[in-house]
Amino acid sequence: MTCPYLDYRDADGEQEFDHDRPYCQIQESFVSPMEADLCNDRHDFDHEADCAVFQRHHLDADQLVPGLELQDAD
Repeated sequence: MTCPYLDYRDADGEQEFDHDRPYCQIQESFVSPMEADLCNDRHDFDHEADCAVFQRHHLDADQLVPGLELQDAD
C-alpha cells in the first residue's frame, strides 16, 4: 500500500514541471524518486516501518526515531 501522504504534482506553484514529481505532504516538500520508492513500498520497503518521517508524524513527538539521522526543520 502506498503511503497516504505521498502525492505527485506537476507544479510547485511558481514553476510547472514536464512530469509529475513526488511530494511528501508531511514534510510539505518534494522528495527524491528514491525516497518515493520507500513511500510506494517498492523493493520490500514498508513506509510504516522504514520511513522516519511517517513514524515521527504518527508518534506525534518532536523526537526522531532512534538510530536515524534527520535534521529538524525547526
